[in-house]
Amino acid sequence: MTTPRVTDSAHAEDPSQLDGLAFDDPPASADADADGWDSTSDALLSRPAVWEDEPAKTAPRTPATPRRGPADPVKALMHRHRELCERAVDPLEIAAGLEAHGVTDRTAARFRHRDVFSLAEELYARVPRGEAQTPARPGRGLARPAAAGFSLVLLTLLPGALSALAVAGLHPLEGAPRTAATVTGAVAVTVALSLCLRRGPLRARRRTVPALRLWTLWLLAYAACGADLPTRIMDGGGEAAPALSAGPLVGLALAVAPAAWCAHLFSVQARRRLDGSRGLEEFAAGVRPLLLGVVALYAGALTALLAVTRLALPYDDLAAAVALGLLLFLARLLVVHHFPAAAATGLAAACAVEAAAILLLLTGRLPGCGFLATPVEAAVTAWGASAVPAAACAAAAAGLLAHATAALSRASAHTA
Repeated sequence: MTTPRVTDSAHAEDPSQLDGLAFDDPPASADADADGWDSTSDALLSRPAVWEDEPAKTAPRTPATPRRGPADPVKALMHRHRELCERAVDPLEIAAGLEAHGVTDRTAARFRHRDVFSLAEELYARVPRGEAQTPARPGRGLARPAAAGFSLVLLTLLPGALSALAVAGLHPLEGAPRTAATVTGAVAVTVALSLCLRRGPLRARRRTVPALRLWTLWLLAYAACGADLPTRIMDGGGEAAPALSAGPLVGLALAVAPAAWCAHLFSVQARRRLDGSRGLEEFAAGVRPLLLGVVALYAGALTALLAVTRLALPYDDLAAAVALGLLLFLARLLVVHHFPAAAATGLAAACAVEAAAILLLLTGRLPGCGFLATPVEAAVTAWGASAVPAAACAAAAAGLLAHATAALSRASAHTA
């Protein structure tokens, strides 16, 4: 008795014959969609199956001539993403690039693959490369942040150490020497922080948004000089020179080290999950709790450092400093993983809220405009002057965390 089987009338592609295809053949259709899929290929897969009887002993088949053009739907995808496939050093880079172009696991099924990773492996195997192409290395990128070794660890500790020394050296000084020491310390900390952002886990490997620096400077300046500004405006003393509060800045400088370590931990673990995942949804499901865990770890370290700093340099706005530190960490994490525009938007939103609160308080002092300052005055009276920066930074940090949970769960966010 023979067993019926289903065969495609056009014969299914034999994976062992894919290497025989000529890569330089032009795509079958010029109007292919974004995934390289054209109407001819769609019609091919939609042909009805043919039932036939299979003999008890199957005779050996003669190898079929490799198909070209519309019978090979992957060929059009290769031509469309040829540059991506040629420069990739492993299939994971191709999978991330395809995902960035909108190719999903469902799209990969149209190319007769179970997921994007399987499709990327075929593209990587079929695309020719020059002899100088860097060979694929398992786990590539896992050791990048740790390659700097002990010197990188010292570099992340440098901003906090310099800021602490600068503040300690200011106490015995008065007048012009104190001003000169303040400027020198600020320049030294800025240089050390710039070095940390150009090397190691906090380094942005692609172009960033220039406005990021402006928004960051505003937030740091407000934390140092504007903490009590709402109260002073409400009391009628807004014209006096603001007092410098160095405690939050020293605590944030000390938090650069745990920020770098947490960013390194997230990059390493995300890359390992990418190496072991067999689908985009599986990878995303593993990265989301990882991100939340890393953010929680950094929040704990940041709170501890700010609390210790507060004992040596007393200040009132601990909650605002913690919210600002989380906002800056999430923004930098997005910049490192190629989302600088989202980071700039979050920082700009926090700056806008702080500026709007000050503007409303100043406008409320005009005749007949007191009602404009009522919401800010009520918040300051109930929760203190730090309520404005705390609310602004916390809301912006929550927005960036929600965006990062979706953006950083994509494979394309973890490519070099």
